[in-house]
Amino acid sequence: MPDDRLQARRHLVPHFTRGEAWKADDLVVIDRGEGCYVWDTDGNEYLDALAGLICINLGYGRSDLTAAAAKQMDKLAFYSNWGFAHPSSVEAASMIAAIAPGDLDRVFFVNSGSEAVESALKFARCYHLANGDGQRHKVIARDLAYHGTTLGALALTGLPNLRDPFRPMLTDCVRHVPNTFGEHLEPGQAARDLPSVKAVEEAIVAEGPETVAMVIAEPVQNGRGALVPPEGYWRELRRICDAYGVLLCADEVINSFGRVGHWFGSERVGADPDLITFAKGVTSGYAPLGGLIARDSHVERIWDSPMSLFLHGSTFGGHPLSTAVAVANITALRDENVLAGVLRNESVLDKGLGDLMAVHQCIKDVRGIGYFYAIELMRDRNSGTDLTEAEFASLMYDEVLDQFVREARVLVRPDARGAAMLMISPPLVADAEVIDEILSRVSQVLDRFGGWLEAAK
Repeated sequence: MPDDRLQARRHLVPHFTRGEAWKADDLVVIDRGEGCYVWDTDGNEYLDALAGLICINLGYGRSDLTAAAAKQMDKLAFYSNWGFAHPSSVEAASMIAAIAPGDLDRVFFVNSGSEAVESALKFARCYHLANGDGQRHKVIARDLAYHGTTLGALALTGLPNLRDPFRPMLTDCVRHVPNTFGEHLEPGQAARDLPSVKAVEEAIVAEGPETVAMVIAEPVQNGRGALVPPEGYWRELRRICDAYGVLLCADEVINSFGRVGHWFGSERVGADPDLITFAKGVTSGYAPLGGLIARDSHVERIWDSPMSLFLHGSTFGGHPLSTAVAVANITALRDENVLAGVLRNESVLDKGLGDLMAVHQCIKDVRGIGYFYAIELMRDRNSGTDLTEAEFASLMYDEVLDQFVREARVLVRPDARGAAMLMISPPLVADAEVIDEILSRVSQVLDRFGGWLEAAK
């Protein structure tokens, strides 16, 4: 057994990993990467169809990004954004403001997606205080939505198994409403008649509009499996928020920087938010960086108030290395027309997943856009038979599906949030040939799953 596995078990505490999985003999230690592939310390190759954790947008082995980091470290390894600026943070903020939708053009940097959501919470509070609305402290979020793991962001997260162990916290200030799962506009139906839209307005009214600070939602929701909203859904959120003086935040930690074929998912779904959170793809995962984008007028309102500042900050927010990598990453995404490639090839991925569904009766549904998809699983589509509770638990919590994924050497994410699913989100540089290979390897996973179902009868 390689020493790095022993050392990992002895000293490294993993994220969201069951103890028995961490202690298993087949613990994988990823050693290197190139393009859309990674290799473990045993020399096994894996096709990364999850883009690391939905962040390696440009793929692995980009010497331009590592060179930008090294150059910045040699010039200025660190300086804070507390009362100071430095060229890389200024340039990164300017580039992000230039591609952000609408009139969102003020960028506040942090280090992760959770911190970005925390920043949105605190910004909304500061904005309403600046307007003399000190009673506005509540937030409307959606069921099964994932907004982060810090206690403030976790209060917004609509996944009880992640949230409830840490009660009590800020949950008394958060109201969860239904997401858009299963919703489609019928002929002649208006978006304002959707149950998910009505639920947002009803929640604001029930809580008291004068107490609600913000509505937060992902353009395409990750939790419950790549939920693409019906046409007009986001326009209705804008209408409702305007009617009650509530800020609208698009959580784009996953959706931004090309994941759904646009710089921001808000553009794809017709959203017009007051705030956007981002992380992950802003550096293609090469350095930690997240942030909040706000309207100029909202920032100025806070600065012009007696408060006079956005009362938030951290030591490493806007770190010179991370923002220099962001500049190199955004430049490459732009100059190499990566987003156009996503829009060009998404039909290949979409059709290929549809073809898998025709072959494998264990697929219940396929959802997504861009390079962000979910495969929902069941026992048998022909008979309409879902997995039993025992089958679901064994498949998802006993690492059975994880084992099938590893054996196929394709890194997709088994996801148990609301259903048994496989999440697929390859690097944005994946071309049609790589997508075909992803589909082939995912088909192997589904073959193993089908065999497991047969054996379990």
